[in-house]
Amino acid sequence: MEMPSCQRTREMMEEEENRSLAPFAQRSAESAGRRHREPHHPFRTEYQRDRARIIHSQGFRRLEYKTQVFLNGTGDHLRTRLTHTIEVASVSRSIARGLGLNEDLTEAIALAHDLGHSPFGHSGEETLDRLMRGQGGFEHNTQSLRVVEMLEIKYPKFAGLNLSFEVIEGLKKHQRFFDPPGAVGGDQYQCPSLEAQVANLADEITYYSHDLDDGIDSGLLDVGQLEKLMLWEQTASLVRAQFKKLRGQEFYRYVIRCLIDREVADVIKTSATAIAKSGVKTAEAVRRQERPLIRYSQELLKANRELRRYLYANMYFHPRVHEVQRTACAKLQRVFEAYLQCPSLLGARHARRTKKEGLHRTVCDYVSGMTDRYLMEEHERLFLDDQGFSRLRSDVSLGRYRMARRLVE
Repeated sequence: MEMPSCQRTREMMEEEENRSLAPFAQRSAESAGRRHREPHHPFRTEYQRDRARIIHSQGFRRLEYKTQVFLNGTGDHLRTRLTHTIEVASVSRSIARGLGLNEDLTEAIALAHDLGHSPFGHSGEETLDRLMRGQGGFEHNTQSLRVVEMLEIKYPKFAGLNLSFEVIEGLKKHQRFFDPPGAVGGDQYQCPSLEAQVANLADEITYYSHDLDDGIDSGLLDVGQLEKLMLWEQTASLVRAQFKKLRGQEFYRYVIRCLIDREVADVIKTSATAIAKSGVKTAEAVRRQERPLIRYSQELLKANRELRRYLYANMYFHPRVHEVQRTACAKLQRVFEAYLQCPSLLGARHARRTKKEGLHRTVCDYVSGMTDRYLMEEHERLFLDDQGFSRLRSDVSLGRYRMARRLVE
């Protein structure tokens, strides 16, 4: 039977990649594969499959109720970890398209990059890292790998999502050396694919610019103070020259829109120059580079560092943000310690994992996967009665704790 002219097979899509992508882009047909071998899909490339697996995962859905900067639920228009992730994916695709890279791979990495974030944002991460001192610590990038390689349960033959090597490579942020599949001594390399580099820088562009937006919206940041920052002042001047009557929210939101556009254009232009100077002609040649080729110009690099210092001083450590998160993280610690005292609270499936992973790591995996809302509910369920009084003491013995827990249920 003749195939309908409108039908596109995986092979046709791979051929389209060969025609349209730059020579140094990562092609899906040249993927190093997956840890567990699977047959190819008839109508999707490898990276399109990865993207779908990430979007349909539990970890991705939970991002909707995890803190970006402001505690989840404190404002309808404030970013959550999910909206941040979608925005990173959008910026990633724009940069990848401008450089002739594989948009599907870049987007898949962007969509998975925050799957390992704990409840309550970076404050929650710091709390878990402290609670895991001497037990391997906690770091959200490493946890993202655990989520996609081990903790997601969707397939009968293996744990995790069995993502392609190139997506896994892109999630290994802040790693000095990478190992190709089946590597033996001396095969390490220092740079991931250009697509992975794009997703990494898109994350930074997105959270700085959109944290500015949320900071102004919430009243924590003063637009007048922002005028002292080089990046804001230059961008705002361009907006004023074009729209002299723009004021208030319309003004600063358009400034932020232009700021993002300026950063994306700067990265595309600067990276294209760096790629041309490097002489790379293949994706493997990119991996042999000594430093990333996706980068800002020196001017924007300096301006972004200034912006970063400002946000840390005036927003991330602001008492209104810090105090709420401090209270929430105290609850996170109590729940964590309760599970250590009584592992049966984790449920049978998770309790069984303690034999292989150890009690602390199993509890850490379980708690880090919680949403802000669920952790708050779990704390109330474990520690508060109907009148709001403490039900369980943190120093209660294991036997008394189990008895009290049965009363709760």
